[in-house]
Amino acid sequence: MSATLTARRPGVRPVLAITCGEPAGIGPEISLRAAWALRAQANCVLLGDAAFLAMTASAIDPAIRVSALSLQAVRNGGLPHFGPERLCVIDIPLDAHVQPGVLDKENGRAVLATLDAAIEGVQAGWFEAIVTAPLQKSTINDAGVRFSGHTEYLAEKTGTEQVVMMLAGQPHAPAGAPLPPPLRVALATTHLPLQDVSAALSREGLGRVIDIIDADLRRKFGIAAPRILVAGLNPHAGENGYLGREEIDTIAPAIAAAQARGIAASGPYPADTLFQPKYLNEADCVLAMYHDQGLPVLKYATFGRGVNITLGLPLIRTSVDHGTALDLARQGLGQADCASMEEAIATALRMAEASRAAA
Repeated sequence: MSATLTARRPGVRPVLAITCGEPAGIGPEISLRAAWALRAQANCVLLGDAAFLAMTASAIDPAIRVSALSLQAVRNGGLPHFGPERLCVIDIPLDAHVQPGVLDKENGRAVLATLDAAIEGVQAGWFEAIVTAPLQKSTINDAGVRFSGHTEYLAEKTGTEQVVMMLAGQPHAPAGAPLPPPLRVALATTHLPLQDVSAALSREGLGRVIDIIDADLRRKFGIAAPRILVAGLNPHAGENGYLGREEIDTIAPAIAAAQARGIAASGPYPADTLFQPKYLNEADCVLAMYHDQGLPVLKYATFGRGVNITLGLPLIRTSVDHGTALDLARQGLGQADCASMEEAIATALRMAEASRAAA
């Protein structure tokens, strides 16, 4: 199942779907703020409860204008081309009143329905990409729906056998210093206990991950010949087998096979020395073996402006690099920083443009 990028008329802004996430968290606020801030660049269509979003928008800034559409109206007639003076909301009504900072399982299915509508919209050609605000997995599970996360749900709904989680961002630099190149870190395994990581790695599995990274960096980022640096699993990349054999038995053979397929992958490198300019300046992506091997470095370098990207899907999906922040939502509007959501929207725009050029 693949998404189709329909022809865009000259002068018409790209259309992105923004799912507003857990209503009791900061998702609605950062979605509205970021969509409004970038309204000249993108037609960000918010998916969520229209009345709740209109009330939230009015409290944030009375200048934010919201126009609501029913999902059925869009199915029947398509999306109207609103100008940048307003935000479009496809109404996905909630089932219970929202109390900021307080989860309510009664709203779990409505949150999931926004994702379903976003997927439907990409497949129908309404949207060029999906940008997701954070949701609370427990709310959906408590509503009686088994749910392990955005990534897994999108993969299942699009019939995608394997996806890869990648976080990306622009590292911070001292005032006046030139910006370093963007940092991209993909993960061979994601949310696993550390004791299970080694068993989850295989030559074939790593090969598929490297293939997905290479293909999406070409197709969705416009990088003609991606350079992928692969981290080892063990300290000192195993030190020739003295500190573990995963590098010898699994990781190095997977890299060699990828090279034979024409992919510019190299390694395995010791993770404690890999994340330095002499390596990163010559790379388009680092492949880490597990979650906390790669993401602490990226979040330290880019936090607040990092973007979560799902590779391997037949559609473009980006997200923020943080959670629902229920504690901030409980304090009221104005506490949340929407910079990561702005970056997620901007990244989706760039990826959509690259995908269109590659089509």
